[in-house]
Amino acid sequence: MKPLEAGEARTAGKYRLVAELGEGGMGRVLLGVAPDGRLVALKQVHAEFARDPHFRGRFRQEVVASQRVSGAFTAAVMDADPDAETPWLASVFVTGPSLKEAVEATGPLPAEAVRRLAVGLASALIEIHRVGLIHRDLKPGNVLLTGDGPRVIDFGIARATEGGADLTGTGGIVGSPAFMSPEQAESRPLTPASDVFSLGGLLVMAATGRGPFTGSPTAQLLYNVVHAVPDLTGVPPELRALVEPCLAKDPARRPSPQQILDFLGAVPPGSGPPAVHALIDAQDTAIRAALAWPVPEPLPAPPQ
Repeated sequence: MKPLEAGEARTAGKYRLVAELGEGGMGRVLLGVAPDGRLVALKQVHAEFARDPHFRGRFRQEVVASQRVSGAFTAAVMDADPDAETPWLASVFVTGPSLKEAVEATGPLPAEAVRRLAVGLASALIEIHRVGLIHRDLKPGNVLLTGDGPRVIDFGIARATEGGADLTGTGGIVGSPAFMSPEQAESRPLTPASDVFSLGGLLVMAATGRGPFTGSPTAQLLYNVVHAVPDLTGVPPELRALVEPCLAKDPARRPSPQQILDFLGAVPPGSGPPAVHALIDAQDTAIRAALAWPVPEPLPAPPQ
């Protein structure tokens, strides 16, 4: 988290902007405050997308669909303005590190925590697919770990960039190569089963600290996603029985999110690993500090 630069806009729509939370291929994410005091994660898209009228049309359609997604394991989209000079989308802010940040900081998750993660991810996909969306970019950075379970973010928005700027350096493929499905890697039509493949990859990463496929350069990684056997070394046996079918090359052989829940059965509630809770507490402290930062004086108007 870092303060906004001098001269940067301090509002987007009705939201007061406080700090920058991060930046990615599609845009950057800011901490915002609604008039009623609720916190939002407000994503502003990069200028190259904002200049593309086709992107704006797709972005508008995806935002409308995303606003229909609800459920305990997603971060609901609250508001958006695809027609602003810098298009933006505001989601409910949830405190917690991404799965990527948590594993990098604390190491692989215990098996029981991975099972709870699987329940949350499958439940989120059921809700996302219910409204006709496919996530398309389910990766460790798009899963937040909170005190009461994971939250899937950025659902449905990756599609808005299709046909636009190249986000991956791989000929226009949109997504994260290490966690995309074989059909996505080959730019074939996608079904909800593509997200299930990504879910399987996330579980491997959560359990072992690395994804099921590696390779450099990116073209080799994509080849391995399409053709190689996933590396499941270190995945606990009880999780391997779930992960293997999720990573089937044939989409028709993968389980549905509901079948994943049926396979897992009742998962005992838990508060998550203490090390992850320490990260949640640290982020909460940082957010409170940012909200107390003084609001800078506006820049003087240019001379007439």
